[in-house]
Amino acid sequence: MSKVPEISIVIPLFNEEESLSELESWIKMVMHAHSLDYEIIFIDDGSKDKSWEVIEQLRTKNTNVRAIKFRRNYGKSAGLNTGFQATRGRVVITMDADLQDSPDEIPELYRMVVEEGYDIVSGWKKKRFDPISKTIPTKLYNGATRIMSGIPLHDMNCGLKAYKGDVVRSIEVYGEMHRYIPVIAKAAGFTKIGEKVVKHQARKYGTTKFGLERFIRGPLDLLSISFMSRFGKRPMHFFGVWGIIIFFIGFLILLYFLIEKLFLGGWGAADRPLFYVGILTIILGTQFFLAGFLGELIARNSPDRNNYLIEKEI
Repeated sequence: MSKVPEISIVIPLFNEEESLSELESWIKMVMHAHSLDYEIIFIDDGSKDKSWEVIEQLRTKNTNVRAIKFRRNYGKSAGLNTGFQATRGRVVITMDADLQDSPDEIPELYRMVVEEGYDIVSGWKKKRFDPISKTIPTKLYNGATRIMSGIPLHDMNCGLKAYKGDVVRSIEVYGEMHRYIPVIAKAAGFTKIGEKVVKHQARKYGTTKFGLERFIRGPLDLLSISFMSRFGKRPMHFFGVWGIIIFFIGFLILLYFLIEKLFLGGWGAADRPLFYVGILTIILGTQFFLAGFLGELIARNSPDRNNYLIEKEI
């Protein structure tokens, strides 16, 4: 059985054929300089260029290279989740394949996890070389995420992060939730989260995969994580409580009209807007309560969401 490496480096990629050889050489040089046992796990997310051929060539020269190729493009979260499950290292490093993350940062990130006991160390690209169309929205996104999650990271979406192996093998990442891995990990009980200022390199090859759609999907995923971390395994505690409250309000309103009719000689309830508010709240309360029951059924019988077709594997 092969030796378990100290560091697993997970690199999801999509159409990055030009940068892969340089990135692998850079990582190998850093690992050898610090005498660290390592493995590189490339996750080819259905690339249309020659990325997989380049990876196969790298493997012939470096047996520390491993790789998985998806049959089609699933997204970065799929790549990371699959890569996490394939790792063997004591510490797991994630980085992007476009050479904007520096492998020179890996030894210090590794040290912070091993010696200082962090569950997660997130990179902070304090000085960025991105266009203003990307940096300003990123600052807004990070500020909103800090407020909603309570995690004081400056750069939540930095691809360069270090994790204890137990962290990545204990969480599930799907959709667009790779941006919120610290939030997911915190909800799972991994609460010692640190930060390190890292270098940001200007993109050398290819084109950015950044898209404006992330600012629609991202906040929705953050809301989903916040809800799931509190009520994912007990949806009735959310929907049931609100259903009872809303139903009770409607019940009191209609009870008032009934008492008024029977004992106070009231009439014309159908002409008063409050009567319809009472009916509406009873209906809404019932729907919330039923949603809670359905949520409980789904939570107990949900299939695996991370089921991806793998075309090739090294």
